[in-house]
Amino acid sequence: MGNAGADGRLPIIYVRGFAGNGRAINSAVDDPFYGFSQGSVHVRSDSRGKARFHQFESPMLRLVTDHKYEVPVHGDQWAYLQGVDAGTVNPASIWIHRFYDDSADTFDEDPENFSFEEAAHDLFRLIKLVLDRTGAPKVFLVAHSMGGLICRSLLQRVIPEEMADADGNVDPAAGTAYVARVFTYATPHGGINFAVGYGLLERIRDATGIQGADIFGPDRMYDYLTPAARRRTLRRDAFQATEMPDDGFPVGELFCLVGSNPEDYDVAFGLSSKAVGPRSDGLVQINNAAVRGAPLAIVHRSHSGRYGIVNSEEGYQNLQRFLFGDLKIQVELVGFTVGRDATQDVEFQLDVGVAIRGLPVMVHEQSAAHFCPVQIERWREGDPIDSPQPLLTTFLSSQAPRPLVGGRSVPRLRQALRLRLMSIVEKQGRFFFEDHMEQTEDWQDTLVVDIEPPSAAQPLPTAWAAWNSTIPTALRDWIRDDRDRLLDRDGTANRWSGRIDVPALMKPLLGDYAGLQITVTPRVLSL
Repeated sequence: MGNAGADGRLPIIYVRGFAGNGRAINSAVDDPFYGFSQGSVHVRSDSRGKARFHQFESPMLRLVTDHKYEVPVHGDQWAYLQGVDAGTVNPASIWIHRFYDDSADTFDEDPENFSFEEAAHDLFRLIKLVLDRTGAPKVFLVAHSMGGLICRSLLQRVIPEEMADADGNVDPAAGTAYVARVFTYATPHGGINFAVGYGLLERIRDATGIQGADIFGPDRMYDYLTPAARRRTLRRDAFQATEMPDDGFPVGELFCLVGSNPEDYDVAFGLSSKAVGPRSDGLVQINNAAVRGAPLAIVHRSHSGRYGIVNSEEGYQNLQRFLFGDLKIQVELVGFTVGRDATQDVEFQLDVGVAIRGLPVMVHEQSAAHFCPVQIERWREGDPIDSPQPLLTTFLSSQAPRPLVGGRSVPRLRQALRLRLMSIVEKQGRFFFEDHMEQTEDWQDTLVVDIEPPSAAQPLPTAWAAWNSTIPTALRDWIRDDRDRLLDRDGTANRWSGRIDVPALMKPLLGDYAGLQITVTPRVLSL
């Protein structure tokens, strides 16, 4: 089928999350697409204050309509693949890893017990079959919750062990020959912990393996994420579940979408979210939902349900930009000396939000209201001023359709970065409000950034930026000029980096050299 995957559309394999007991497994297998085709309907307010429905079709349907993917079923995807010739199936296709089917008693009176390890091995078999029938060089893996751990087990243990040489030596990066990128929704990369019980609930779960939930505990995670050959050097007490091997699958090709809305996760009548705590999506704590060093985004969505993270516009927008985006955008704080004149008991927190022109949602949102602000370390005399503090990483596609402005398609990609700095006094673990003004920030502004993607005539991107506080018009009417252009301060081939200072009025608070550094890197699939 020509040069399969050359247009960036590789086969997508979806791996769903944990179902638990028999009834939940039966419900899961009754869905032909294991939840990937579920959408949602929410309410937005119109210009008259009336409620209007906003519909999100589902990630699967949007991949079909936006990127022209196909969903071959023919009664049974696995049987269909086995019955067709090599290289005859469209690479731009979506496949569902139906690993729970053999454990459903609606399909068999004597169902098999679910095996996590077998699900990971079956995923490898499915990948090899899809690659053979489509002729694609690699696949994309998209996973929800436990499905992300199945993908990591595949990459960190299953493929390295199955591809070991005759002497038993494993290549930790062997999975890169089969998988290009991995996107995880709300995966407990660090396991599942509870905010109550002082560790007793975790110990009971791990000791009894109730409904198979011990797979979210450290002992089982060590087993299925660590090849046998590596256990000679990586002992259990040194194992960190949120870390992937430095010489293994590159963490830059794994994206972690993190939820911050526990209130709308109503499993067990809301008891789950209460046990896990407010700094979570209702099941997975925010600190456990990402791999260290991997790009991530936080969105105000719950683990699943009506306001779930998979069936959300926020989830899909991050998904398509990570899988197909050809520009990587990194934003860092530089020169911030916040707190240099404050007393030792003052703490600073930064709310961060990212909006992209043409989208009805935020693609990244960290805030104190959602228990996940960016903690700003106090600057002390002698600390380096020019050391950048990573703020966020996002992705854009130069091929994405541009919105029409004045009847014309705009040539540049525009995103807005909203920043809000707050301070509060904390003494001996208690907050003090004597001089506090609730919901009043020390600084708030929005940085508007226009990016012109690289082209044949221009190998590096060009960027313009301005603070909203300096723009005299509505943001949609802002027209950048040469004064807003950011100069490339990097000089490295295939990378552009520019800087913008904070408004002069705020330098006494934020720092004389305070600013934001924006780095844009062209991104290509490694096939």
